[in-house]
Amino acid sequence: MPLRLNVDTHSGLPIYLQLVEQIQRAIAVGILQPGELLPSVKTLAGALLVNPATIGRALRELERAGVIVSRVGRGSFVSPSGASAVAACAADETVARGFDAALREARSFGVGATAAKAIFQRYFDYWYPTQREQEAHDDEARHRTSRQVVRKRTRA
Repeated sequence: MPLRLNVDTHSGLPIYLQLVEQIQRAIAVGILQPGELLPSVKTLAGALLVNPATIGRALRELERAGVIVSRVGRGSFVSPSGASAVAACAADETVARGFDAALREARSFGVGATAAKAIFQRYFDYWYPTQREQEAHDDEARHRTSRQVVRKRTRA
């Protein structure tokens, strides 16, 4: 899957940070692999209609963080050591941003803290069941499947 970057001049987030986040996400989900060459500054600037200095700033930030390695005359490459760290960090940051947005939205609708916690707990319990709950769910699913098989046999 090719690297697809875009910028939103109305987001309030500086363009170079938008690019940093998007490149980190591309590494985290495997679009960019360790050792892979990133597009050149000139290519990115032309494609995104962004000042080359902005692209350079994003790449310097990624290099400072150990995410990429730049080689004079050769370009910028995904760092083998930075790729795994980016994956873990990007996942945490993405989840944190999602929680932040959801809580801001709940608060803007007037949902109180107790109600917000209850909603969160309901979804948490659904997606992260305890071992006992998971076994009960699996048993229930097997039961449903066996009842369906029995019904099919009796109809035949």
